[in-house]
Amino acid sequence: MIYSPAEKTIETPRLILRLFTEADAQEVSVLCNNYAIYKSTLSLPYPYTLECALSWISTHQQNFEENRSYEFAITDKQSGQLYGAIGLSNQSQHQRGEIAYWIGEPYWGNGYGTEAAQAMIEFAFQEKQYHRIYARYFHSNPASGKIMEKCGMHYEGTLKDHIYKNGTFEDIVLYGLLNPSH
Repeated sequence: MIYSPAEKTIETPRLILRLFTEADAQEVSVLCNNYAIYKSTLSLPYPYTLECALSWISTHQQNFEENRSYEFAITDKQSGQLYGAIGLSNQSQHQRGEIAYWIGEPYWGNGYGTEAAQAMIEFAFQEKQYHRIYARYFHSNPASGKIMEKCGMHYEGTLKDHIYKNGTFEDIVLYGLLNPSH
């Protein structure tokens, strides 16, 4: 993981994580207007319109600069193709943050989520000096949990019937990791 504070980018072997721009909004709306992604995310609207994407992207720069959260576009290092998004909250009082991500369905199964999540963990621990990071996933979306496991995160518990979505209750599975240098 190579972080460039001036550019606000993170480089991995295959990816560039960068801030979203308005130019990404159309592709974001296409990737997110997908029921498979909607049903396994906490707050993504459906249908997902261009206006949703523009509104979401419009908050990123200020959130980053004010250290509230860090939202990155997951893009191909060579082509610039947008694969998805990864974010890290900043809960500075507790020296922790939550990682959340989505990958567009055409790009599932290529390891992009894992590579981006590993980079975000390094960013949280090395650059932001967090003591702890955590992530949650819907029990019905075990692929998200596999990403957490591959990144070295540890299962911490299941919140039974924690979310009510689409007329049904859903378990939320919690993973976490402590900064090994603390």
